[in-house]
Amino acid sequence: MTQHSRDLSRRRLLFGGAALSAGVVLAGCTSNEEAPTAAQTKAAATGGNSEPGKKVTIGFSAPAADHGWIAAITNNAKAQAAAYSDVELKSVEAGADAAAQRAALSTLISQKPDVIVLLPHDGKELNAFGLEAMKAGIPVVNLDRAFPDAKAYRLQIKGDNYGMGVAAATYIVEELKKKGVSNPIIGEIPGIDSLELTQERSKGFADTLASYGFKVANRRPAEFTADSGQQAATGLFQALPKMDALWNHDDDQGIGVLAAINQANRKEFLMVGGAGSKKAIEDIQADNTVLKATVTYSPSMASSAISLARLIGQGKGMSDLVELQVPKEIVLASETITKENASDYLKLGF
Repeated sequence: MTQHSRDLSRRRLLFGGAALSAGVVLAGCTSNEEAPTAAQTKAAATGGNSEPGKKVTIGFSAPAADHGWIAAITNNAKAQAAAYSDVELKSVEAGADAAAQRAALSTLISQKPDVIVLLPHDGKELNAFGLEAMKAGIPVVNLDRAFPDAKAYRLQIKGDNYGMGVAAATYIVEELKKKGVSNPIIGEIPGIDSLELTQERSKGFADTLASYGFKVANRRPAEFTADSGQQAATGLFQALPKMDALWNHDDDQGIGVLAAINQANRKEFLMVGGAGSKKAIEDIQADNTVLKATVTYSPSMASSAISLARLIGQGKGMSDLVELQVPKEIVLASETITKENASDYLKLGF
């Protein structure tokens, strides 16, 4: 485990890339498949908390997608549930926006599942649902996009958004130092700017650059899609005719960013991605584009959310911890994937 700290008074955990024997595993993403991966099957079949117990019905909802990070979230959740003989997963459609998801989720409460795992369209807008479900006695596992009210969830599990920015900036600074660049021109292509997670990522990036006396020269938001990434990159390149480094927050939109790079024939800078898609890791490993690194934000968190929801439903804690209950918050550490370690992370790519 690359980073693991425990503060018992706050009941908060930081996880790197390792599993706990309670069945919490940062399993490999399943792409468009829903069959359990080897890691998921192992997590459900190795004794202790993994032994079959009380039947647990888990309600699940996440925004719809047929590819990329969001699709991997749903596929991982379904695969992890399928690896347990004592788990039944009931999925509800999230709809096109927060309002539609809220309406769909109302049916879940009436069905009275043991636990609900929810990746909301928007954490702030779905906070009221979390409060309603918790008040009805249904524990909520808040996945990724955070509810602002701690009373709206039993467990919150998410990636380290601020840490992504820190990791991206740290890599860029180290590489620019090697090249002897003292006054760099740095660009940034975030995702959806209204989301708190995007704001946290940008803050981590800006704060870390500032600690070295650097700053972002131009910033063009995209929307986590290839088309929006290409459009944002095109505008960025027009604003910055020369650039030393670029952080693109999301590898899905990075497909469009790379397309814009090729179209503009811009190769003078290095680029860092975000999340850790299989395509990005392969490109980094091949070392034939400007993309030299990506910082992780793995959809394997959905696998862990299902495992933890199962334990909550069974009234169990995590067997590697002294406490009798599952912690209140879990944040997954963001790690940096480069050519040197790409082969280790390829199995986790989505």
